[in-house]
Amino acid sequence: MVRLTKIYTRTGDEGRTRLGDMTETVKHDPRVEAYGAVDEANAAIGLAAAALEDGHELLALLTAIMNDLFDLGADLCVPESDEPREWTPLRMTPGQTVRLEQAIDALNARLDPLDSFILPGGCEAAARLHMARTITRRAERRVVALKDTGAAVSAAVITYLNRLSDLLFVAARIANNEGLADVKWIPGAGRGA
Repeated sequence: MVRLTKIYTRTGDEGRTRLGDMTETVKHDPRVEAYGAVDEANAAIGLAAAALEDGHELLALLTAIMNDLFDLGADLCVPESDEPREWTPLRMTPGQTVRLEQAIDALNARLDPLDSFILPGGCEAAARLHMARTITRRAERRVVALKDTGAAVSAAVITYLNRLSDLLFVAARIANNEGLADVKWIPGAGRGA
């Protein structure tokens, strides 16, 4: 269990930070960028959850996802190493992605197929879920960019983020009265005559 006794450490005052293995690095390190983007996605999901009515069926799912994203951030902030550790780093598992896929399939089965792209609107919760989806896509891009530097990144991390954005899209449609309140894109609608 994590125990935080002091909120500020002053280590970041010079633009440096520590990874989960206590390695010091710059705050703009691609690894820090990656788990920072994941943290943004998590906060956006929290805002979306707060916009849902108490007892909404998506709340438990979104809370489980927010917990998963803390696991994912913990995975990213501790680089893989061949050096023995006194502790076992927390790593994502394929089962976490399987749970997302099952939720996507169950929710999507309730929705009519799309005949158009939809705008990120409708009710507030749906709009916030769409925002969380786009931030999750950015987090995924940051994680892939980290991997492309040659850094070790778990395949389970990338797969989870990819699937999460799909789930957030479906969840936004569920929040929009099971797709009935989706706002369809009308190509060229703003061009005028």
